[in-house]
This record gives sequence, C-alpha cells and structure tokens, in this order.
Amino acid sequence: MKHLDAFADALIEAHQSGNRCAPDGPAPKTNAEAYYIQARVSAALGPIAGFKAALKPGQEPIMSPIVPGFVFASGATVAIGDVMGVELEVGWKIVAPLPDQSADDFEAKLCRSVRPVPVIELVNSRLRAPLAEDPIAKLADFQINHGLIIGATMGDWDGRDIGNIKARMQAGDNIMLDGPADVPGGSAFSTLKMLLAKIGTHCGGLQVGQIVITGSLHPLTYIDVPCEVHGQIDGLGAISVRLN
Repeated sequence: MKHLDAFADALIEAHQSGNRCAPDGPAPKTNAEAYYIQARVSAALGPIAGFKAALKPGQEPIMSPIVPGFVFASGATVAIGDVMGVELEVGWKIVAPLPDQSADDFEAKLCRSVRPVPVIELVNSRLRAPLAEDPIAKLADFQINHGLIIGATMGDWDGRDIGNIKARMQAGDNIMLDGPADVPGGSAFSTLKMLLAKIGTHCGGLQVGQIVITGSLHPLTYIDVPCEVHGQIDGLGAISVRLN
C-alpha cells in the first residue's frame, strides 16, 4: 500500500503543525487502506493513549487510535482553535493485562481488567474539504479524533454492562442531552469485546493504562466560541472541560 504513503505523510505533518491538509496522491478507498494509514501515522506520533471503537447494527465495526498529545483530566482547559467537536461517551480504562480470548472464563477475567470511566471526546479533522467528509478518509484520519478528556475511574464496578443510561451534556447554554441515552450498539462491554477481537497488534494493540471509548451518547456537536462543557453519566460521574 505504498501508494498511500503521501496521504499518510500529509496527515503526520497536519498532526505536528496543527494545520489541515489536502494530501497529494490517492486517498484510501477501503477500511484496510485506512488502517494502513492509521498505523503509519501512529508510528510517527509515538505511543497512543487508547482507541475509539464503533459497533453499530448493520455496519462493519471500526476502530481508530486516540492521538497521544491531547489527553487531559477532567477540568482541563483546551484551545478551541476555529472549531471543536465534543461527545460524551462511556469509556473503559485498562487497569490490568487483558485475558486471552480463548479462556473459558474470558468475560469474567475481562471484567477484572477494565473499569468504566466517563469521557468527553474532542473531535476535529486534519483534512480539508471535501476529503474531510469522506467516510474512509475520516477513518484514516483517526475517525477525526482530536483528543480526550478523562473523568474519574469507577473503582467499585460490579461487572454490570452499560447500555441504556441517563446522562446530561451541556456546552455553554446549549443542552445536547438531558435524560435517557443508549450506548451505540446497545452495549459498551460488547464494543470493548469487539475491539479486543479485531485489533491484534494494530497501532501497538491494547495496553494497560489506555482508554477505550465506545461512541457518543448524543449527536456530535461543534463549538466555535469559548465555553464550559459539562457532562454527567448517572452511575459513572461528572466530567468537564473548558474550551478557550
């Protein structure tokens, strides 16, 4: 897939400079080509902070690494740039080595290896239009992940799956969510298992300390003025970020 190296190189430069790019040469046309670009960009950026995963009915499951330079604890202040997307999500923190999937008690062991955590995903493209709207190009561009805000890990999780929950998400005066919400695909734990089955050594594989995010609880919302962003997932806790 060397014909895609110019596309990957342009994304690497965009990550490093903070500027959007319009890559020369062919764009990826398949998920496999997008993953080739992800791996090449990830290798240039260094160890990653985790992965985002999507498990939606009727669609091929997808995955992408989370960029390493923009991961902050709840309460952080982050530069908004010209625009920044935000999504409230259920995440998993990997707290112990992950079990072998062939183990008879795989799910029980997996429950002991992870803990739920509330997260706000920061979203922004490194591509210029029209490529920024192309689904495969977006997948190559880390599914337009910009970074992550991480809340407090749930230490006393009892192993119960997270599917339908109550949550609230607000940016300034804009209330994006206030009430019941469904984790995409209906099960945060199933999304985690999908990623574990799919990922292999892609972008270094899953490692202790990383975060896995499972999809937005509300439609992606872009913010273009400074504001406070506050999220709350019942049973998991609160999380916030100031976009400045």
